[in-house]
Amino acid sequence: METTKRVLGKKHPCTLTSMNNLASTYLNQGRWKEAEELNVGVMDAWKRVLGEEHPNTLSSMNNLASTYSNQGRWKEAEELDVKVTKTRKRVLGKEHPSTLISMANLASTYQDQGRWKEAEELEVKVMKTMKRVLGKEHPSTLISMSNLASTHRDQGRWKEAKELNVGVMNTRKRVLGEEHPNTLSSMANLAFTWKGQGQNAKAIGLMGECVHLRTRILGSNHPHTLSSFAAFTEWQIQEHKISSSAASDLATQKKSEVD
Repeated sequence: METTKRVLGKKHPCTLTSMNNLASTYLNQGRWKEAEELNVGVMDAWKRVLGEEHPNTLSSMNNLASTYSNQGRWKEAEELDVKVTKTRKRVLGKEHPSTLISMANLASTYQDQGRWKEAEELEVKVMKTMKRVLGKEHPSTLISMSNLASTHRDQGRWKEAKELNVGVMNTRKRVLGEEHPNTLSSMANLAFTWKGQGQNAKAIGLMGECVHLRTRILGSNHPHTLSSFAAFTEWQIQEHKISSSAASDLATQKKSEVD
């Protein structure tokens, strides 16, 4: 990035692309602030050089919205998501893959705010269209299925969530590989669904496997590793308390029978 800045200039498309790539790397590492600074710089430059409706500008806006979402800044993310979705529908068409991705991002922002109905309506529409346009095993289609499963899970609709989670995880294992970050995310999602259904042993086992793989592949300090480790530890503590309580009740019952 520094080389392209020096050789080509700060506003050259190659420079902006390299800045965007570095921002994506920061985003994947959970370095939100650093990602945000680059995203803002890239977005402002694309607007000035290419115009507000150019695909590159819209992509940069979408990236900034994702950075806001990861920081819990839902309203700022929503404003950008809505603007990008409306512009892409008008410029690219309602069924263009980029339009569908921006719709999915908006749905995720709704979900993060607890606006389940609005999220579900968009997610169902996106999933059906992606299956038809991109195919059932396309990475974007799988993400849309995973998003809908999360919305079902957040509403306590465990059976619907489980069916989608299992389908996504199995497909990702086959298409992307068992150690791909997206596969690991689907493992964590299924573990949460099992936990919600009361299948504690299966949930703990799968989340433990997810923690092990994320630690090795993403690193122990990555936000995804930390979140899965926190859930795994909490579930183990809960299970231990339940087991200890059951053992105590049994001992008390036996004592009463002897008395």
